[in-house]
Amino acid sequence: MHFNFGFTTVQVLWTLTFAAQLVLLVVLMGRERMRRFPWFTASIVLVTLRLLASRLLFGRLPQITSATIFITMADLLAILGLLVAVELARRAFTKAQPRTWIAGTLVVAAVGIAVLAFWGAWPDWKTLTSDFSYLGVLRLMQLVAQKGELLVNVLTVEVGLLIVLFGRRFKAGWRNHTQMIAIGLSTAAIAQLAVQAIWQIIATTAAPHSRDEYMRILGLRDKLLNANNVVYVVVLVWWIAWLWFDEPGTARADEAPAESITPAKTYLEFAAPEELPAQVVDAPAESQKNNIQ
Repeated sequence: MHFNFGFTTVQVLWTLTFAAQLVLLVVLMGRERMRRFPWFTASIVLVTLRLLASRLLFGRLPQITSATIFITMADLLAILGLLVAVELARRAFTKAQPRTWIAGTLVVAAVGIAVLAFWGAWPDWKTLTSDFSYLGVLRLMQLVAQKGELLVNVLTVEVGLLIVLFGRRFKAGWRNHTQMIAIGLSTAAIAQLAVQAIWQIIATTAAPHSRDEYMRILGLRDKLLNANNVVYVVVLVWWIAWLWFDEPGTARADEAPAESITPAKTYLEFAAPEELPAQVVDAPAESQKNNIQ
């Protein structure tokens, strides 16, 4: 018996990713995590919008318009990624000394800049800045998006590793939301860096001699991208599960101590005599008058 499954792997992964992102946004807003992690929430919103735009707009707009939209979103995601890394570091190491902050920032930035400088080819600066046309600006924005994404991934892995190793000494121990978000971001960043490195090796060493070999290489690229998307879906489920639960030590409303709950005051006990209605203030006088009569 054969089942006719009319959806491709890409469509299934897109649906799962989009649904998981919507659920994550509901958790962030419903469980009031958005106020604690505003930049992380903003990045999830932008990723969701880009995913939706890729489904609704791809192939339906002129190529130059589509490129402008998605390259701009990629630049914004790179900026938000840097802000998320800073947000997590600030929440995890709030009790760190200033000199520790400065030393850690310099080390993390140095490693990120070194990887950015030696990973991948850089275009000639004169060639890059000589063309100030619309296409030239788009090429520059695309370069910023690509190198910015690489820098964000490297910094995210570094910050996540530091939070896992030293977070307990400060304010981000195990099951802390900051550490859970950092672990998820680091996992997604490692997967993306691995896919990028593997594809770069294949692209520089493979020399297809026929169309079949070329199509086989493209199929391998699609499998790598699908594997990366599977990892991201797992990371989304991880965030949904951990952000739904409260952090250890968080007081719950139904666990408030009994002595802290006092009975509500009645209206007569709370209000001053001059603030009471006239019929309530004059009630004793009326009763005395009736008794005299």
